[in-house]
Amino acid sequence: MLGSVVVGIGIAGCARMRDLLAPLPSSSAEKFSIKGFVSRRSLEDQQGVKQISMTEALSRDDIHVAFICTENTSHEEHIRQFLEAGKHVCVEYPVTLSYTSAVDLWSLAQQKGLVLHEEHIELLTPEFKQLKKDIAGKTLEEGTLRFTGTGSLKPNFGFPSFSGISRLTWLVDLFGELTVTAASLVEEKENKYMKMTAHLLTQQQKPLTWIEERGPGLGRAKHIHLHFQDASITELPAGQREPVGLFMQDLVLFGRKLQGEVSAAELQEERSRILHCLQLADRIQQLSEHTQA
Repeated sequence: MLGSVVVGIGIAGCARMRDLLAPLPSSSAEKFSIKGFVSRRSLEDQQGVKQISMTEALSRDDIHVAFICTENTSHEEHIRQFLEAGKHVCVEYPVTLSYTSAVDLWSLAQQKGLVLHEEHIELLTPEFKQLKKDIAGKTLEEGTLRFTGTGSLKPNFGFPSFSGISRLTWLVDLFGELTVTAASLVEEKENKYMKMTAHLLTQQQKPLTWIEERGPGLGRAKHIHLHFQDASITELPAGQREPVGLFMQDLVLFGRKLQGEVSAAELQEERSRILHCLQLADRIQQLSEHTQA
């Protein structure tokens, strides 16, 4: 059994505890045993799990795995602490808020023989799985992915290209490696409005536009327009709902990695995609801040 600790008790942290306490039967998720949770706040037991200190989580011999579910700005520090302490790490996306630090953390994990796993449940959603099937074999001409949300971004979640990196991950997973050609950010803080626009090119020199837009009255939604040589897709497909939840699917994948059931080629492909997305996010931030200046 792999003793585990959950760091951060927000929505994701509570979901992690729920799944660790009731893992999918006959799956790699059964290999985890939750030993406690860490929070900045002093809390009563959560779902029957006791709070422990960060020092205890790092030093206890019966804790082998950490689930990092804190604000994005603290991911890097927490990951480094647990890797240095010899613990495997599962972290909610984005792993860090810079490409360079992510490369450094993966190198540290490899040096220590540990697994660093970045959660990407957006790739496990029924709508994405169906969209990927629907566009298989089609030749892209141009496309737009626009995400809208209500209100401004919460503090400590980073620049929109990082906080919204799940949308960028969709594009890279669907269309391969991309190049950033231009990016901009419009902010109206008094109106709680923000719009980031990134212009991208596929390796076939086809244009893609990614928009993150937040403001009053904008509901949480993804809007797509993908134009192919022989068809256009303007709505996300519903997909078929699965009996196993998204966080549980991710937990099973993490468990399979720890058991050595994921091939080196698969791990390298995933790591390359994640680092490529972080590199793009870095570039988008640089161009956007330069445009603002």
